[in-house]
Amino acid sequence: MKVVILNKPFNVLSQFREDDTHLTVSHYIHDPALRIAGRLDLDSEGLIFLTDHGGLNQFITNPSNKKYKTYYAQVDGDITDEALEKLRQGVELNDGITLPAKAAKVAEPEWLWERTPAVRFRANIPTSWVEIQICEGRNRQVRRMTSAVGFPTLRLIRTRIGSIDLIQMKLQPGDQTEIEPLLYPDFKDLPADKPYEGRSFAKKTGAAKAKPHFSIAKDKENGGKPAKKKPGGGTPRIWQMDDADKPRRKTNGTTRPNTKSRGRRPR
Repeated sequence: MKVVILNKPFNVLSQFREDDTHLTVSHYIHDPALRIAGRLDLDSEGLIFLTDHGGLNQFITNPSNKKYKTYYAQVDGDITDEALEKLRQGVELNDGITLPAKAAKVAEPEWLWERTPAVRFRANIPTSWVEIQICEGRNRQVRRMTSAVGFPTLRLIRTRIGSIDLIQMKLQPGDQTEIEPLLYPDFKDLPADKPYEGRSFAKKTGAAKAKPHFSIAKDKENGGKPAKKKPGGGTPRIWQMDDADKPRRKTNGTTRPNTKSRGRRPR
């Protein structure tokens, strides 16, 4: 298994497909066997995995695996203890309440690199920094969480996934390095990589027992005798059935015979 760590710069798309407007990961990574695991939004920066292992992305983003992802968020305003406590308890979003996060107010990081363009500056409204750790992978989750507690995110940098630390590796935006998975406990319980198996795969190999066709089930109900079919083949219609074979209408015993003329003149 090959794992590459990339410090994704701001305004770069987490995709290999070329784009007319923005740079993509393909500008930095040229190995066709690698796929992105743990994407970042266009306006977010920091650590992403690239790997040739098919199940790594789901393994990282599944909350049950408790792979905490660490973010540094520069928010609009001086964040309060009350807002931090809401983040720690879980925030109600439009797709449900989040799992409790680890959140703490921190000073501006010493390792912080410059961003182009820089974050807007307003003298009358301060900004503050928050370290947030989550183990979910919802779309734009950290931004939505800080906005929900009243402090919109201005800049977002992912520095860590599990024990993989971008800052310890001293990777600048656009830098990459290959790591040895065996040296990290995060990959210890990783499921075995296997190719995708579609629905047709099970039918061809017999891996999954298919449900018998309804006509075969009908034959079994008739004691092994095949159901009657019309001369041209196919399923017999009700007007082609014998009276004994026609389905009976189930009632509760209160149905009265239909004596209405349905608007026709009596003859």
